[in-house]
Amino acid sequence: MSPRDVQVRSRSDDFQLIDTLKRNRNKRFRSRRFVVEGVRPINLMHAGGWKVAAYVFAADREPSDWARDILSRSTADRHYMLSPELMAEISDKEDTSELLAIAETPERSLDSIPLGAPPLVVVADRPANPGNLGTLIRSCDALGADGLAVFGHAADIYDPRTVRASTGSLFRLPTVAVESPGTLQRWLNGLRDRHSGLQVFGSSAAGTSRVANCNWTTPIVLMVGSERAGLSRSLSELCDSIVAIPITGSASSLNVASAASILLYEASRQRSSSAAGARPRRDEAPSQNFS
Repeated sequence: MSPRDVQVRSRSDDFQLIDTLKRNRNKRFRSRRFVVEGVRPINLMHAGGWKVAAYVFAADREPSDWARDILSRSTADRHYMLSPELMAEISDKEDTSELLAIAETPERSLDSIPLGAPPLVVVADRPANPGNLGTLIRSCDALGADGLAVFGHAADIYDPRTVRASTGSLFRLPTVAVESPGTLQRWLNGLRDRHSGLQVFGSSAAGTSRVANCNWTTPIVLMVGSERAGLSRSLSELCDSIVAIPITGSASSLNVASAASILLYEASRQRSSSAAGARPRRDEAPSQNFS
């Protein structure tokens, strides 16, 4: 069935729906939909097989070859065709995007994260800033983590700022929201049963273990704390070791995404240099520039 074309020439209910998905977390949660903007994120969304409910574009703008190809292959329910003024309003780009997607959020749980051999999963404890969360997703994707669990009352994984900061890595890295401590504990217990030698590392400036002195070639769960409060006591108590990153200068701590990147790089370095640590990657995509 072809998508239904919907002309949007005013701030109608259709426009309000799109706008609310961008601004309102509860609306995203209830509808299980979110807005995707940008060529790379939309391309990776398609490559990952994510379902698209609708596309949004300016009715009077000649589409590029890229946009024309996307729309010609669309299986979305609707195509929202906005006036140029409304398209400029709904886009977060300085130069108005020619195409936005409304994607459907997948059903995911901790057990749905495909694990490497050995596993490497990151747990983020209540990250509050969507931009930091998106950057953390990007770092986990770039540095070989199997997945990311976002624990507690945290920034929304599907906030447009999170999606934008991830630069499309959200569509490659399994990312799961976990609110219940019991759910996290049961998952960890199951991992320990299935993966001998599993270590749970926490990250803190007050840690007693230096990052380079830890063995990162075993099965690992890495827990990183929030920007303001650090790793909570409840999660610290689940850790086998608390790891510190040596820093100098006037800074008292590192941004959560920066700290996780350093720790994941050390894990990647040790695993790549150890025959015992060799493991399949999620894919064979070329390395990406971190600029």
